[in-house]
Amino acid sequence: MLHIKEITQRVEGRLLFDRATAVVHKGERVGFVGRNGSGKSTLLRLIMGTTPLDGGDIVVPKGASVGTVAQDAPSGSTSLIDTVLAADVERASLLHEAETAEDPGRIAEIHERLATIKAETAPARAARILAGLGFSEEAQQQPCSSLSGGWRMRVALAALLFTEPDLLLLDEPTNHLDLEATLWLEGYLKGYPGTLLLVSHDRNLLNNIAQRTLHLEQLKLNIYNGNYDRFERTRRENQERQAAMRTKQIAERRHIESFVERFRAKASKARQAQSRLKALARMEPIASAIEERTTTFDFPTPVQLSPPLINLEDAAVGYSQDTPVLTNLNLRIDMDDRIALLGANGNGKSTFIKLLATRLKPMTGRLVKSSKLKVGYFSQDQADELDLNGTPLEHMARALPMETETKLRSHLGRFGFGQEHATTKVGKLSGGEKARLLFALMTRDKPHVLLLDEPTNHLDVDARQALIQAINGFDGAVILVSHDPHLIELSADRLWLVAEGGVQSYDGDMESYRQLLLDQRRDERAKARSDRRERESSGNGSSPAKQQNLSKKDKRKAAADARAAASDLRKKVKSAEQKVERLERQKKDLEVKLADPKFYDTSTADLEAMQIRFGQISKAIADAEQVWMEAQSALEEG
Repeated sequence: MLHIKEITQRVEGRLLFDRATAVVHKGERVGFVGRNGSGKSTLLRLIMGTTPLDGGDIVVPKGASVGTVAQDAPSGSTSLIDTVLAADVERASLLHEAETAEDPGRIAEIHERLATIKAETAPARAARILAGLGFSEEAQQQPCSSLSGGWRMRVALAALLFTEPDLLLLDEPTNHLDLEATLWLEGYLKGYPGTLLLVSHDRNLLNNIAQRTLHLEQLKLNIYNGNYDRFERTRRENQERQAAMRTKQIAERRHIESFVERFRAKASKARQAQSRLKALARMEPIASAIEERTTTFDFPTPVQLSPPLINLEDAAVGYSQDTPVLTNLNLRIDMDDRIALLGANGNGKSTFIKLLATRLKPMTGRLVKSSKLKVGYFSQDQADELDLNGTPLEHMARALPMETETKLRSHLGRFGFGQEHATTKVGKLSGGEKARLLFALMTRDKPHVLLLDEPTNHLDVDARQALIQAINGFDGAVILVSHDPHLIELSADRLWLVAEGGVQSYDGDMESYRQLLLDQRRDERAKARSDRRERESSGNGSSPAKQQNLSKKDKRKAAADARAAASDLRKKVKSAEQKVERLERQKKDLEVKLADPKFYDTSTADLEAMQIRFGQISKAIADAEQVWMEAQSALEEG
């Protein structure tokens, strides 16, 4: 599906790729990883053809569609659902032509093609994708112009997923998503019918979706079998093996050099010495395994305070006195708390964080805190407040005007800013480096509480792991909002659910929360179908009030029809359930084969066929489960 042939590419004079080569087979789901700034996004632009290639070649099969999220978020008065539907250019064109076509032959061709691309089911499919990304049925009818930039980017993602390109290129798709939408996207991509190349720093997403992992390192592309965890393990084993071979070679070189030095002047050993010198010259040096520079986080230790640090008593908070966002808040935070806030975007997580940061005051009730309490608040929005012409050192000097330059540099060093980096203009820093500067600024006073609102958006996998270690080593309290389940699972001891205008302790774990979301989504879909059927039946003159006026014969016929419909639904439920079980067994058999390293020694054709079949089965399972859930819901509602 994608063949990258010895490409070379420079950006602003900096070499990103040097004769790099990789192959992605049809139907594969490939995770694409590498350090921030190494060139991952550049490669996606090269594949799309929006950036000219300096050297080499990138080949995609003729006629194959390639898609990525549009950089410009949709706007204007067009509704969300119509924006997504319009993304299928062929369908939109055919529907427009169908309204004006007069030639019977052409009309027949149009309707035949519309049937082939399943145009009649497109609105329902577009609505499901939008619902999965967090848009209610009512919101889908709103104009794009009514949304913020982040929500409009969700619409752009929905439009891309709706078109189902043969090669789907996704660059950090979860950056604008909350945890709920991220979990939905993960499930959707598992059953994606085409080929997927996914750039992400979300470890869970890479582990649960990727069948192979493409790694950009040292200007080269290397592909590994398996998900991110397997890639990391394989790469570490390769580095250890390479280091052992290099150690062995160094010892052998020293032995040969010692022999030559001892016997070069001896006539009886001169020939052997010359032979050893030739062997030494032929010996290709084994490069040392180069460890990329690791990101560091080191939160300073705060002074201990007596509990509780913060206590909320019947508090309410919001942006208008008339409409509080959260009410009846009775919560406390202690020094050893590690709390993650769960809940969909718009439920009030950020509002609650701002209350704790004293950026919002309680409308009613009380917020009681220690007089010596220091709070560190992190939000990605703060990056917009940075002075692009200033340096990290200058930012720290403004924040701590009484401190010496040595202490300022020492604090910046806790977050990976060395001698030169500390004096680089902020405008030239990457998103991840700006995030680390924000961490340095928020902890300058040794805070007792860290309030972290989506701290990982611009951090790569290694930096996220460093952040987890820093949180776990911090001696104060941490309140965390994140769409990264891996971060939550490894750093939070307690979960609080922000929903229905309140904040309550959640007793389950992330897996049970995932199941809760799936159940809620299923119930919402069932309710929407029920409401739609009720509206349709009311419009067709078959409302309950009118049914009371039916004759006994008509009532018996209606009851018989209802029993027949229920019987058909029960058959449909059973058939779908059996189909899912059969497909799951087939998928499990394929997973066993694909997990066997020996399988990848077979022919490329066999490998492609197996991976295509795996993708087809995954899609079939998703379709069968949808039929099963819809039939079961209809049966329960009937």
